[in-house]
Amino acid sequence: MRVGFQMKVRQEVIPEYKEWHRKVWPEMLEALTRHGWRNYTLFMRPDGLMFGYVEVDGTFEAALEGMAGEEINTKWQEMMAPYFEIPEGSFADQNMIELEEVFHLD
Repeated sequence: MRVGFQMKVRQEVIPEYKEWHRKVWPEMLEALTRHGWRNYTLFMRPDGLMFGYVEVDGTFEAALEGMAGEEINTKWQEMMAPYFEIPEGSFADQNMIELEEVFHLD
C-alpha cells in the first residue's frame, strides 16, 4: 500500500531536524524495516510543512501500530516531539495526517 501523509516541523528547528535525519539510529531503521516500511521518503517546504511517502505491507494503521510497540521508536518519538507543531504530550507519528491517493502512474 502506498501512503502519503503530512506533518509540520517548527520552522526555527528545521536545520536540527534535518541533521537528525542524516543520522537516523540504525536500530530505528531496523525497526522500520521489520514492520514493513519501504521506500520511506520525507519532503519539506522551507516553512517546515512536510509531505511523507511510504509503502507498507497491509495498512498504514498496522504499520504505525507495529512501530508503537518498539522501544526504540518510543525513544525516537520522544526526542522528535519538540520539533513538530503537535499537541503537547503527543508524538509526531500519532499526528500524521494521511492523504487520500487520487492518482498514480506506474
